[in-house]
Amino acid sequence: MRILLTNDDGIYAPGLVALHRELRLLGEVAVIAPESEQSAVGHAISLSHPLRVKEVSLDGGLHGWAVNGTPADCVKIALAEILPHTPDLVVSGINLGPNVGINVLYSGTVSAATEAAIMGVRGVAVSLNTYKNADFVSAARLFVEILPRLQSWSAWPPSVCLNVNLPALPRQAVRGVKVARQDTHTLVERFERRVDPREHVYYWLAGINQRRRPDPETDSGALEDGFVTITPIHPDLTHYPSLANLLTCPWD
Repeated sequence: MRILLTNDDGIYAPGLVALHRELRLLGEVAVIAPESEQSAVGHAISLSHPLRVKEVSLDGGLHGWAVNGTPADCVKIALAEILPHTPDLVVSGINLGPNVGINVLYSGTVSAATEAAIMGVRGVAVSLNTYKNADFVSAARLFVEILPRLQSWSAWPPSVCLNVNLPALPRQAVRGVKVARQDTHTLVERFERRVDPREHVYYWLAGINQRRRPDPETDSGALEDGFVTITPIHPDLTHYPSLANLLTCPWD
């Protein structure tokens, strides 16, 4: 199996290194990732500057290519120019912090997997539900444990990518795997107003929180309850009920 591994935390991120160590036991792994952190860039691509690619070697024998662009850029340039063969799977992660609910729209991690789907390759985004003291080694082993079941899912078309979130729990405390829909509830965002030394006012996004206890059948709620969550997503943003209604409107 040929695997393309990328992320949005940058090619030197420990989550990527840990995942590489596990995935290379399953097949041939090519690492093509941003040279610096690209968190929350969404599905941005680079148009106003050229993409520069350089080979890098990391501790533990990880060899790859660092790209001065976004996660979506990395997938595009990998499939178009760098890799000699189209991969069987694109894996993006492991991200520091969850990517559930509305955050999926902002996530560079998820966008790399979505870009794979756009290009007709199966993609998986992997995130860990913590922002500190992350045990990426255990998380990578947990993901590789469930990956064969994902690959055997016969109904998984290349146009759909999977968004996987792992609880930051000891293996024995993980309650299982739950396939869940995306939580679309509005988040509460808080900005801090500050003043710089030159008396210019600026604002810093300081907090993003749920308004209420999330539905346990959603990705947010199931992850909070200690489950690995899997949400199939795709790049088609059409709202079909509205489309049907609009088609009945008299436009002439």
